[in-house]
Amino acid sequence: MRGLAGRFVRSRSGSFTPILIFAMMPIIAAIGFSVDYTSAVQTRSDMQSALDAGILSITTMATTSTLAQRQVVLQDSFAANGAPTGATATLNSFVVGTDGTATAQATANYSMPTVFMQIARINTVPVAVASAVSKSPALVQTTFKVTGVSGYWNKTMTLYGTQFGATVAKPLMTINYTYGNTKDPKGYGTTTVNTITNSGGQDVTTMVQKQVCSVGNNPPNGVSVKTDASGTKYYCVDTMYPSTGSGAVIDVSQMSGLYLQMDVPSGNPTKLMSNDPNTSNRLYNGVSANGLTEIATGQNVDIFSIVPCGIPGYQAWEDGGNAVPAPASNADFFYTVTGKCDFNKRPSETLLTQ
Repeated sequence: MRGLAGRFVRSRSGSFTPILIFAMMPIIAAIGFSVDYTSAVQTRSDMQSALDAGILSITTMATTSTLAQRQVVLQDSFAANGAPTGATATLNSFVVGTDGTATAQATANYSMPTVFMQIARINTVPVAVASAVSKSPALVQTTFKVTGVSGYWNKTMTLYGTQFGATVAKPLMTINYTYGNTKDPKGYGTTTVNTITNSGGQDVTTMVQKQVCSVGNNPPNGVSVKTDASGTKYYCVDTMYPSTGSGAVIDVSQMSGLYLQMDVPSGNPTKLMSNDPNTSNRLYNGVSANGLTEIATGQNVDIFSIVPCGIPGYQAWEDGGNAVPAPASNADFFYTVTGKCDFNKRPSETLLTQ
């Protein structure tokens, strides 16, 4: 471009040509600068999207990952998501607070080559973007404890979890109820709570709680008698394993999803699932024993979303003997579930803040 302009200026074939060229140069420069500016705007937009994707990707890495390891993943993700060749992303900070809240900040820079601005000896223009995220603590551990199960039907509740990167859910806990042939209107029996862990490729089942409920008003010392809605007096004896145990403590820090399933061979339906919109309305949830609310019909419930952090949550199931909607007092399977929350790999609860 500069060579062409020079030849026109030196030309003596016509006196108007140099004047015309000089008159056009500001227009040509303005159009050229506009093209370069538009290119820079698009480049910046592409870099911002790529950096946002990159910083989100590092929040799902293992909790033991170092800043240097996250930096490598950030740059790789930044490049893979459309950043221009030669652009660099830098992870400035990644901090996990004592409560499990994580924050991260990153920047990216690129010297974009120009086309028309080279007329003014501007060969590159700097393009810079910044991104930041905040990630709330997520559920890493749950503790289930049975508070009361009743009914004439035997049933089993199972907690299933899907590990990160897996497609098939595996059982993490079972709660089995067997009717004790008490023949009262409500029906009482024995409930056992078991955790399921994997050791050497084999599932290992460990009993952590046993509750035996009997009809009558002569309980062992320290056990109180209750009266149900039918007027039946009954009492339940809990045995914890170990004796100081708090229930079924389940590590869910490596799980991307959790759901509950109730199998009731004599019921209709025989299988109830929290993540099945057709049966999840038989699950009740609340923050107090007297404040249980039935899950609305048509909901797909991820257990991660309804277990509170640090305090007991209360849940119950209607096993199929009564139509729903119905009051929580009609339910047959009551338990508490307490969550422990911290930083983990789950992508939810992550927000872009810049």
